[in-house]
Amino acid sequence: MRLRRIEADSGELSLYLAAGSADMKSYEKGVAEIAAQIKEQGDQAVFALSKKYDGADINNDNFRVSSAEIEKAYEKVGLEYIKSLNKAIKNIRYFHAKQLRTSWMDMDDKGNMVGQLFRPLERVGIYVPGGTAAYPSSVLMNAVPAQVAGVEQIAMVSPPDPDGGMNPYTLVAAGELGIDEIYKVGGAQAVFALAWGTDTIKKVDLISGPGNIYVTLAKKLVYGDVNIDMLAGPSEILIVADEKADPGYLAADLLSQAEHDVLARSMLLCHDRSLLDEVEKELNLQIPELSRQDIITKALSNYGVFIVTDSVQHSCEVANLIAPEHMELMLENPSAYLHLIKNAGAIFMGSHTPEPVGDYYAGPNHILPTGGTARFYSPVTVDIFRKASSLIRYSQAGLEAGAQDIINLAAVEGLTAHANSVKIRLK
Repeated sequence: MRLRRIEADSGELSLYLAAGSADMKSYEKGVAEIAAQIKEQGDQAVFALSKKYDGADINNDNFRVSSAEIEKAYEKVGLEYIKSLNKAIKNIRYFHAKQLRTSWMDMDDKGNMVGQLFRPLERVGIYVPGGTAAYPSSVLMNAVPAQVAGVEQIAMVSPPDPDGGMNPYTLVAAGELGIDEIYKVGGAQAVFALAWGTDTIKKVDLISGPGNIYVTLAKKLVYGDVNIDMLAGPSEILIVADEKADPGYLAADLLSQAEHDVLARSMLLCHDRSLLDEVEKELNLQIPELSRQDIITKALSNYGVFIVTDSVQHSCEVANLIAPEHMELMLENPSAYLHLIKNAGAIFMGSHTPEPVGDYYAGPNHILPTGGTARFYSPVTVDIFRKASSLIRYSQAGLEAGAQDIINLAAVEGLTAHANSVKIRLK
């Protein structure tokens, strides 16, 4: 296949900007209908929708995953998988532990104290996708930062198989983290059940985890009733390459994102046209060897692109406009250009750091802003699983010293009762 090739300064670039703003109107009615069913019928609506969308017979007896099912899952996976899983858990836990902020208090010479008190959320829901692939790594990227944050109750949801079971690799990932509250439900109905509660599922304070467009719209709808991590769109990779980059590596990394789904975006920015020719040859050599080649070829046809720039610096400027989820700096000296990168969910530096290192193993979270939202949004961190309360304690001397300033500011806003609550303490 031939990949679309455009000039960086052409109007065609707009197709790759802010893809997250794609029209969702056609899906909103269906999501609203699911919301109404969950509100009215709770568990029974969950069961009916699981039958409709997943083909699974879910009921009160098999809705929550049993300990026996988790034990059986361990029998279906290899020891090497469990070893690799635990190495990844260790790295992810280490990275997120570095993000923890401690409560603090400062006191001035008048005895006034201000500070912040950080506390974990009490209960969170994590959504683990199913569908075209199993994603046990999503269990880790949701649950580990929640555990590091100190969350005591974690409820996990994931779509059931048509036979009413769940992916054993996903269950073992949960088992290794000690998560035993797991429900067989996916899609928008899972989000609504977590946000509002049912007879079986107790409502949560936050929902984290990526899903399809129905999941995204459902999270958008419940935001305010609960907190959410972000509104995630299709996966994307953008590679900034120089003339010395290995074309085989470049092709492999573009394909690693294209296999997610047919709307995934794979973009290569480079000023060397001959290198782009070599990458195209590599794509055609590698695709036939991959298991998800039908999805890959559709994704590359939809949103795969070579963007021709004038220089590495020009590539960085264009990359900032796109603000991708994953950005690879496939450059001889990536550190020399890092200061030019302003907008990216995660930055992978050098030829030995392919994107899957971050997806599975290195430690940083793989739940990242998509569709250009890296201009103003960040990856999932420990912070979303915690909340901060401001602390204020003034002494009599401190209040007297600041009283007139407070009264002046309240008067400007016409809030005489505010001013009076200070004045009354001066008598």
